Amino acid sequence: MPAIVIVGAQWGDEGKGKATDLLGGRVDYVVKPNGGNNAGHTVVVNGEKYELKLLPAGILSPNAIPIIGNGCVINLEALFEEIDGLEARGADTSKLRVSANAHLVAPYHQVLDKVTERFLGKRAIGTTGRGIGPAYMDKVARLGLRVQDVFDESILRQKVEGSLKQKNELLVKVYNRRNVEVEEVVEYFLSFAERLKPLVIDSTFVLNEALDAGKVVLMEGGQATFLDVDHGTYPFVTSSNPTAGGASVGSGIGPTRISRAVGIIKAYTTRVGAGPFPTELFDDMGMYLQTKGGEFGVNTGRPRRCGWYDAVLARHASRVNGFTDYFVTKLDVLTGIETIPVCVAYDVDGVRHDEMPMTQTEFHHAKPIFEYFDGWTEDITGARTIEDLPDNAQTYVRALEKLSGTRFSAIGVGPDREQTIVVNDLIGS
Repeated sequence: MPAIVIVGAQWGDEGKGKATDLLGGRVDYVVKPNGGNNAGHTVVVNGEKYELKLLPAGILSPNAIPIIGNGCVINLEALFEEIDGLEARGADTSKLRVSANAHLVAPYHQVLDKVTERFLGKRAIGTTGRGIGPAYMDKVARLGLRVQDVFDESILRQKVEGSLKQKNELLVKVYNRRNVEVEEVVEYFLSFAERLKPLVIDSTFVLNEALDAGKVVLMEGGQATFLDVDHGTYPFVTSSNPTAGGASVGSGIGPTRISRAVGIIKAYTTRVGAGPFPTELFDDMGMYLQTKGGEFGVNTGRPRRCGWYDAVLARHASRVNGFTDYFVTKLDVLTGIETIPVCVAYDVDGVRHDEMPMTQTEFHHAKPIFEYFDGWTEDITGARTIEDLPDNAQTYVRALEKLSGTRFSAIGVGPDREQTIVVNDLIGS
């Protein structure tokens, strides 16, 4: 069987966890190909809310084997805290596996992340301060620590020494922080070795062998398209490639083995942290969407910036990822709004742009050009087909589908797994 990839189509928090959870009972493996514990997602199972950070949402699917892929950066302390939290609530985490090639977040990465943000002041990116960016920097600079290094003390010490030569210069001389001791870091990682070892696998081999055997593999991307370090609103981005192509790299599954690329997109738009956001609302309606949609970060609790649906972003995301399907979430949040604007193009210094502007300067200057749709007041949480929706909701959904350039194969009408309209099977044809 080919693989399926799920990708956020906006700036994150689109509901990827719900999509993964919905499909989890029908897949054999769920792999997280990128990111760390900086990208939280919420899954509701049997009325219970689970807030996950580093673990794939597939951890809650009893039949799926969840894997943290080689493209991730792992805070081991956070990993085991999350595992312990789930097990305390009765969840079974025994199937979890971790790629030997995944990189590690060291304590000094977290320190550097926080002091750098403070140093930047108003120019700060708005990171979670969890050390994800510095860990990816070390990976690219060939100074990174990998999961497999925890089991070879001499290699671990050698790598920590090499990394800290540079880090301590920066911490002490630029940021006026204390020197980090090599032994302190080595002992920190060795303390996790015994518990970590049974989880570690050659994930590239395991996943490709599974595909060869006809198993279904779901790749659950973290963050989102417009946080991608290449395709996002740079520099207000993450440090990895949370697009469909990045999922291939971060899992070791070749692109020709991916049959479906599913974009997860909200029926409106949100963003956390700094960066341009053309449809952002600064009035009571923005607060309404934030409150009704529960738009507060899983990781940090930060309120999310809210705005209207942006079809220009949706079309660009589909193009970058090669989406075969869209899964629209949180349609129910719009219930009760009299008139719903949708951004169909941008005005950039008096010039209409129907597609994403080429430069970030232009995007910063973009003002939304809206089309307006009548809202609905009926409760839609019980809808299970498009035809169950009120007429105005049907019109809204069909208009978004046409404007976005990719078929809508599923629509979320509530937080629970069952509160979903499935138009096209996301695993079958």
